[in-house]
Amino acid sequence: MKKCVVLLVVITFGFTFANISCNKKTEDTREIVANNIAVTPVYNSFIPIDSAAIVSFYKSYPDLKKYQAETMALYRKHNFNQVWYDDQGIIEFGNSLYAKYLDIEKEGLKVVFPYHKSLEGIFHDDVENNLSQENAELMISNLYFFYADKVYNGLNSKVTTEIGWLLPRKQISYVNLLDSLMSPSKTTLETEKVQISQYYKLRSFLEKYKKIEKAGGWNPIDVAPDFKSFKPGDSTKAIGQIRERLFITGDLKTNSKSNVYDPELVAGVARYQLRNGFKSDNLILPKHINEMNKPIADRLKQILVNMERCRWMSPEIANSYEYILVNIPSYTLSFFRDGKLALASAVVVGKTMNKTVIFSGKMSYIVFSPYWYIPTSIIKKEVKPGMAKNPNYLAQHNMEWNNGNVRQKPGKRNSLGLVKFIFPNSNNIYLHDTPSKSLFENETRAYSHGCVRVGKPRDLAINILKEDKNWTPAKIDAAMNAGKENTYVLKKKIPVYIGYFTAWVDENGQINFFDDVYQRDDRLAKLIFSDN
Repeated sequence: MKKCVVLLVVITFGFTFANISCNKKTEDTREIVANNIAVTPVYNSFIPIDSAAIVSFYKSYPDLKKYQAETMALYRKHNFNQVWYDDQGIIEFGNSLYAKYLDIEKEGLKVVFPYHKSLEGIFHDDVENNLSQENAELMISNLYFFYADKVYNGLNSKVTTEIGWLLPRKQISYVNLLDSLMSPSKTTLETEKVQISQYYKLRSFLEKYKKIEKAGGWNPIDVAPDFKSFKPGDSTKAIGQIRERLFITGDLKTNSKSNVYDPELVAGVARYQLRNGFKSDNLILPKHINEMNKPIADRLKQILVNMERCRWMSPEIANSYEYILVNIPSYTLSFFRDGKLALASAVVVGKTMNKTVIFSGKMSYIVFSPYWYIPTSIIKKEVKPGMAKNPNYLAQHNMEWNNGNVRQKPGKRNSLGLVKFIFPNSNNIYLHDTPSKSLFENETRAYSHGCVRVGKPRDLAINILKEDKNWTPAKIDAAMNAGKENTYVLKKKIPVYIGYFTAWVDENGQINFFDDVYQRDDRLAKLIFSDN
């Protein structure tokens, strides 16, 4: 690889030649001598990169100007010395950076550095390099900031806020990160995990699904228009197609090519159903066939948009001793303690007209046997019309007036159930129990006015208070059923993250695909690809 502008040894070392008579022999001798002089690249690792040089660089390369402030900070931190060159040429990490850039499609991105040809001139001997070493140094720095911006940061925060992503964005100093990446113990960008672990898990499945695509993807499963279901023991050509489909995606380890819905296929179908948001049973229904028939391109896009969402998340989330993650599309709540999944629960989220907001907060207290202070919007749309039709509406719904507002009394009929978990926020969203237990049996669970109903509220309370010896399971049960509101302030606040991921790799290393309940994926995909 080319490391810098080559200078002739004869110039470098001040070699001179005396006049030689111009006979042919002398000319031939001179040519032979000249051709046998070793031409060695010479590098100057002491060329300063001062502010004037940086300003001049961006005048020549204006498409990189967004990185000027970071570049200035980088060289100020390094006392305006070079970062990428030593007396041997470009350092190893610089070559690793360029290799990662050339392989950027593995990160799910199709982006080209604005001055790609200049990079080729710097790193390839067979491409002319018109850059001074000073500008080559600055070009590599800008390649680093470009790579970090696209791979580690993703869409800018203004755009993500506009599309409703209110979770805090990852905050990283890419100037400081570079020093960490370039430490003696590290030689490539891969050694520094600057994303949440989910990003790397999705990336591995991106590679797997690209291989499936390259091999031809999968064929659609042919069923009759009036198809109702397949059950164990059924035999038809379509069952053989289902078997092939599940073998391709790893739900079956082998493909017997049998057209019979046998026990092996029953197990494979169950795995497929569970990781695609369905209830697991022995029946293959039209909705399962429709899901299987989604083309490989759709799955690749789904992985890509969720890798982008992962870019926005801080890996520091996992550093919390305890935290709660609610994923809207999967209708699940996960409680993590000390890096391990302590509790998984089904949840009900907001319906499409009352979407649950994507944001975060810190759980600070629990309310046992809560009142439900009914929001003004619900009073207007539901309570007042109900009262107009039925004078006993409030009593029948265990409600009462309270300082001009309406509230529902504690008890099993209370819409918040027996306990609620509060993380104060401007969206007035919290986690709570519900008397409508049957909703948790449904595959699609978008029914609430925006709050998150928890399928296992008692277990959640027990886990949250597990390390508080004063709160035994028996005491929690008593508080939940006391019929009198009781608020307990947590000794340590617990981070709560409400996210939106339609593709997710679970604890068992299986990729799960979920319905895009709020129709957010297509819009994000358009933003990603237009940015590319």
